[in-house]
Amino acid sequence: MSSFSLSPSRDPRLGLLAVCLVALALPLSFSAGAIAVPALAGRFPGSPAALAWVTNAFMLSFGSLLLAAGGLADRWGRRRLFLAGCAGVALATLAVCLASDLIWLDLARGAQGVGAAAALASGSAALAQGFDGHARTRAFALMGTMFGVGLALGPLLAGVLLDALGWRSVFASGGVLALAAWAVGWHHLDESHGMQVRLDVAGMVVFSLMLAALTAGLLLLAEHGLHAPVVIGAAAATLALLVAFVRVERRLQHPLLQLSLFAQRQFLGVQLLPVATCLGYVVLLVILPLHLSGVQGQSSLQVGMQMLALSAPLLVLPLLAAGWARRIGAARLCALGLLLCALGLYLLSRRALHAEPAQWWLALLLVGAGTALPWGLMDGLSVSVVPAERAGMAAGIFGTVRVAGEGIALAAVTALLAALVAQRLAPGTAASWATLARAGAYLATGSLTQASALLPGLPAAALQHASSDALAWLLRGLAAATAGSAVLVMALLGWQRMPAALRTGS
Repeated sequence: MSSFSLSPSRDPRLGLLAVCLVALALPLSFSAGAIAVPALAGRFPGSPAALAWVTNAFMLSFGSLLLAAGGLADRWGRRRLFLAGCAGVALATLAVCLASDLIWLDLARGAQGVGAAAALASGSAALAQGFDGHARTRAFALMGTMFGVGLALGPLLAGVLLDALGWRSVFASGGVLALAAWAVGWHHLDESHGMQVRLDVAGMVVFSLMLAALTAGLLLLAEHGLHAPVVIGAAAATLALLVAFVRVERRLQHPLLQLSLFAQRQFLGVQLLPVATCLGYVVLLVILPLHLSGVQGQSSLQVGMQMLALSAPLLVLPLLAAGWARRIGAARLCALGLLLCALGLYLLSRRALHAEPAQWWLALLLVGAGTALPWGLMDGLSVSVVPAERAGMAAGIFGTVRVAGEGIALAAVTALLAALVAQRLAPGTAASWATLARAGAYLATGSLTQASALLPGLPAAALQHASSDALAWLLRGLAAATAGSAVLVMALLGWQRMPAALRTGS
C-alpha cells in the first residue's frame, strides 16, 4: 500500500520547483565539472585516468546508488530522503571546494554522487505520486527539461566561472542549487511512501562494484590499450560481478532490480531512450569542448557559445513535445527525434575535418533538436510501466540507466576516440604503441601540450589533424548507433500513443 499526505499549506507547484532545482543541479555538476578538469590538471597533476575520476567518481556513485535510493525512498519516505540528499550534496560540495589534493577531491565528488542519487530518485518518485494524468506528463517534461538545461548550459557556465572566479566556483554552483532545493522542498514537498520492503544490501554492493570495475576498465583502456593486464583484469571482474549480481537478485523476493521487467518490450524500450541520448548528445557535451578548447585552441567563451547551439533546443522543445505526444504518439516522437539526432551527427562528422568550428552550428542544432524531442518524455514514460507504489523502483531503474549510462558511455567513447587518434598518429612516428596510446588519451581529453611532449617529432598541426579525423569517424559511428536505437525504439514501443498511465493517471 502507498500513502500520500497533502498539507493545505503546501503548494504542489513549489514542490515541483524543488525537484526541478535538483534536476538542474545534478547534471550541472557533471557537465560543468568535466570542463573544469583541464584547469585542475595544473593544480593537481596526474595521469589522464586519474583526472578522469574527477568526473567519474561522481557519476559512478550517482549511477550505482540510484536503484537503492529508489527502494529506500519508497520505504523511508520520499520527502525525507529528498531533503537528506539535497543536504548531502551541499555538504559534499563544500568538501570539494576545500580539497587540498586530487584524492580528497575525488572522494568528495563521490560523496556528491551519493547525495545526488538520494535526491533525484526520491524527487522523481514524489512527482509520480503527487501528479496524475496530463499534469504528471507536464511535470516530468519540466523535470526532464531542467535536467537537459543543466547538462547543456554546464559548459557555458563553466567557461564563464573559470575565467571569472576559478575552478571552485564551477563546483559550488551545483551546491548552491541543492541548498535552494532543500529550502523549497522543506516547505512545499509532501511526504509519500511506497511498498515497505527490505533493502537489498547485497545487490547494492555487488552492483556498485560491477559499475566501478567496468568504468575503471574503460578508463584504463584509453591509456594502456586492449591487451594490458589491468584492462583484462577489470573486464574479468566486471563479468564475474555481473553473474554474481544476477544470482543474488534471482534469489530475493524483493530484489534491488526486478530482472523480469526486462522481459517486457515497452519497459526495455523506455530504458533504451536514455542510452540513445547518451550516445547521441551527452558525450558531445564533454568531448566537443575538450577538442575545441584543448586541441583547436578556442577560448572558454568561444567554446561555450559553440555549445549553445547544441543546447538551445533543450530549453524549449521538451515542454512542447509533451503536448505533441498526445496527438502523434510518444513512441513516434521519440523515434523521429533520434533519427533527426543521427542526421545531425552525420552532418557534423562531415564538417569536423574540413570546416571551421563556427560552421558547425546547423549540425549542432539538429543534434540538440533531435535529442530534445524524447528528452521531456523519457521520465514520464519510465514511471508509467509500473504501479504508483513502485514508482521509486521505476525511477531508480531509469535513473540508473541514464546516469550510469552517461558515465559508461563517456568512458567508452573517450577510450574509442583515444584509440582512433593513436591509429592515425602511428604512420608518422616510430614511437611505441604504449606511447601512442598515451598520446591519444591526452588528445582525447584535450591535452595537446602533453601529447606534443610525448611525440616531439610531430608538429602540432599533425596532432590536430589526427584528432579531428578521429573525431569525424567517431561521430559517424555515433550517428549509426543513434539511428539503430531509433529503429529499436519503434520495434519495442510500437506506434501507440501515450501510455494509459500518462493519459489518465495511474
